[in-house]
Amino acid sequence: MDRTWKSATLLALWLAAPLAAAETNPLTDSPTWEELRGDVVGDADIAPAAGLFTIEAPYRAEDAATVPIHIVQTDDALAIETATVVIDENPSPVAAEFAFGSAMAPVDFEMRIRVNQYSNVRVIAGTPEGLRMDGRFIKASGGCSAPATKDPAQALAGIGQMKLRLFGDAAPAISTPRREAQIMIRHPNYSGLQRDQITQLFIPAHFVDHLEVWQGNEMLFSMDGGISISENPSFRFSYADNGSETLRVLATDTEGNRFESELPKAEG
Repeated sequence: MDRTWKSATLLALWLAAPLAAAETNPLTDSPTWEELRGDVVGDADIAPAAGLFTIEAPYRAEDAATVPIHIVQTDDALAIETATVVIDENPSPVAAEFAFGSAMAPVDFEMRIRVNQYSNVRVIAGTPEGLRMDGRFIKASGGCSAPATKDPAQALAGIGQMKLRLFGDAAPAISTPRREAQIMIRHPNYSGLQRDQITQLFIPAHFVDHLEVWQGNEMLFSMDGGISISENPSFRFSYADNGSETLRVLATDTEGNRFESELPKAEG
């Protein structure tokens, strides 16, 4: 083979390599996702997020049982009405399904999840123009089976207790102030894959399966959740304050418990 021709061929292949890599999208070119897709969204088309929102998450998690996931809407021209969080390789891949009220726009929402093994974590946003998706690959393992931080008796002692933190006005110069808040719920959120550290028996699954957060008669967001939400669920978010004095939080769990609190809007 002519040396000049061979060099030109190798150069062409090298220049083409980044383009070929760019055409491979791990969020869509995933065998696991192909198996899950129909159960999660049926036959619905899914477009890329394309600047509508981004997902912030650690590439390598410090703690697989409490991995922070931050949904940040970067273009408010299109409303994000719902969000489904999917952890491809988890035993129960759909971590949660959220519905957002208008006061949450633009969405700025953070939660903590369990990641059981190296996995794509994707958020599928529902908009008036269809579904959009973005996600991140996270290196973590053992999150769903990681031991609880307290023994079962201690964990259940204060179950359902709630706390609100407020972080001031996110945008005080506008007519309707935006606030940043964090809702924390004391609950072991047992996944069913954890062992009692004394008896070594599996602890039955017991987790928050529904959550609603309201300001007055206006719902901020709701969640239908599964075992992939972390112990002591925590949600940090921004919202347009309508002037009501409290946030009302309603939660239920898989044991039929109902927890409800009126949390005063006072600086945390």
